[in-house]
Amino acid sequence: MQRITVLGATGSIGVSTLDVVARHPERYSVYALSAHSRVDELAAQCVQFRPARAVVGSAAAADQLAALLRAAGVKTEVEWGEQALCSIASASEVDSVMAAIVGAAGLAPTLAAARAGKKILLANKEALVMSGQLFMDAVHESGAVLLPIDSEHNAIFQSMPQFGGRVPAVRDDAAGVAKILLTASGGPFLTRDVATLDAVTPAQACKHPNWSMGRKISVDSATMMNKGLEVIEAHWLFGAPADRIEVVIHPQSVIHSMVSYVDGSVLAQLGNPDMRTPIAHALAYPERIASGVAQLDLTQIATLQFEKPDFARFPCLALAFDALRAGGTAPALLNAANEVAVQAFLDLKIGFRQIDRVIAQVVQQLPHGAAHSIDAVLAQDAAARAAADTIIAGLAP
Repeated sequence: MQRITVLGATGSIGVSTLDVVARHPERYSVYALSAHSRVDELAAQCVQFRPARAVVGSAAAADQLAALLRAAGVKTEVEWGEQALCSIASASEVDSVMAAIVGAAGLAPTLAAARAGKKILLANKEALVMSGQLFMDAVHESGAVLLPIDSEHNAIFQSMPQFGGRVPAVRDDAAGVAKILLTASGGPFLTRDVATLDAVTPAQACKHPNWSMGRKISVDSATMMNKGLEVIEAHWLFGAPADRIEVVIHPQSVIHSMVSYVDGSVLAQLGNPDMRTPIAHALAYPERIASGVAQLDLTQIATLQFEKPDFARFPCLALAFDALRAGGTAPALLNAANEVAVQAFLDLKIGFRQIDRVIAQVVQQLPHGAAHSIDAVLAQDAAARAAADTIIAGLAP
């Protein structure tokens, strides 16, 4: 029986995780759940799964959740704040942690889980984008098990060789890997006239053709910043230099990613676009369990398309490659500026094509220091957010 903490339980990944967990009550139990402000949804999850602990983002939300659980006769202990998040991620009672808090807010609890040597199901890519070396050092020093949840990285993991239960680094010649091929759907604007992208609305940007996701990650998919962040994540997860990571547009989202080998072989992982597949893989690894996802019928798909990304259409992808090559805190600056710019777009403060311009200005303006500590990373994160706010204040949507 694995005891699981789900960080970000009311988001799309958290909901999918609990769906898989509910299908296997003989294998999994829930130790703790967290949400930032969706109190009603978290209360319903607590009623169903009866966790020992639940964490929310504020004292007011904690009071509201506690009242709902008392009325339902549920004895879950209610806490709030970052320290409580770190506690439920590192508690001795926990075996596995689903790290699914979106954005920089997930960094501290995910790092706490790594330092505590937990089995980490990593859906929070910012932990690696912002502090890749620090995070991977914590994983190696504690003996934590790190399993990627992003469909692309999970596909790479499944397509990589394993020596003694470990995935070797791409730069290790023994792996025989030529390059990693990250697939991308291209989002909702793959064929739209580039000249019209200034007029894109948040509703249009959030309407992904294949995946059901939250608003922030949907916008990231539309700009392809999400793929750029995944490039940086792949660098740290698989020890892959930037020049051995390639992005391939694949609109059908059936092949989730591929690994190209020096002998000419290309291994791929295929499946219907449903996050329960990688979640179930990571939960049960190295075994396999039912996820609730329908079997893939290739005869119904008929055609699989591939093309190279157009950096004029997707400048955020180019910015991410540049940040990876620059190193240090450049990826943290990129991530923070993107979070601020995307929120400004969703709040109708800037236009869609101003997102990449804000990010580029922030990364160009601020120095790229060494990511030698979490404090240094968070300081750069704060500086980037302040710079982005200033730039946005001077723009007109």
